[in-house]
Amino acid sequence: MTTVAISGLPVATVINAADIVPFVQSGTTKSISKTLLFTSPTMVTPVLGTVASGNISACTSTSMVLTTPVLGTVTSGNISACTSTSMVMVTPVIGAATGTSLAVTGAVTSSGTEGVGYATGAGGAVTQLTSRTTGVTLNKTSGAITLFSAAGSPTVASFTVTNSTVAATDVIIINQKSGTDLYEIAITAVAAGSFRVSFFSLVGTTTEQPVFNFAVIKGVAA
Repeated sequence: MTTVAISGLPVATVINAADIVPFVQSGTTKSISKTLLFTSPTMVTPVLGTVASGNISACTSTSMVLTTPVLGTVTSGNISACTSTSMVMVTPVIGAATGTSLAVTGAVTSSGTEGVGYATGAGGAVTQLTSRTTGVTLNKTSGAITLFSAAGSPTVASFTVTNSTVAATDVIIINQKSGTDLYEIAITAVAAGSFRVSFFSLVGTTTEQPVFNFAVIKGVAA
C-alpha cells in the first residue's frame, strides 16, 4: 500500500459526536468515532507511561489489585483504604513501629540480640523505709526495690508491694540484683493491685541494702 501524505487539514477545535477517523484494514474502510475513543473505552493490557495529569480515580477503587507496586514519596492524598482495620499483610518487613496494642494468634519471637521485654518508661524504682517488712508502692510493670538497711538474717521477712498494674492472674518474676549476702526470694499473694515478697538470707549477715528486680508478666485464667 502506498503511503499518502495528508496536508492542509483545518485545525480541529471541537470534537463533535458525529466526528469519525477513517482508516483501512485488510482492504476494508472502517472508522473510529468519538464515542469509541472517549466514552468508557476498554483497554486490554495497556502499557501506560508517565501520567502527567488527569483523573485516574477509577483506578483507585477498593477492588483494585496492585502487584509489586513501587510507590514514591507520598506527600498528600488519601490512602485510607490501605490502612483499613481489616488489612491483611503477608510476611511484611516492618522497621521501627509504635502502637497502643498488638494482638496475635501465634508466637511472638525475637531472633536478634535485643530480646523481648519492656522498653524505657515501663520501669521504676523504690526504696523501702523503716524496716524490711515495710510495704512499698511502685505502679510500674517492672522495677527495682531497694531494701531497708539491715543485717541479713536466715529468718523469713515479708513485705507487700502495692502496684496498680498487677492483676490477680499475673505472674511476678523477681531476683536479686545486688548485695553481698545471698537471698532466697519468693512471690506470694498475687492480687489485683499488689503482691507480696518473702525472703531470707542464705549466706551472710551483712548490714546492707540489697536490690531486688521484678517484672510483671501479664496472664489470664482462660
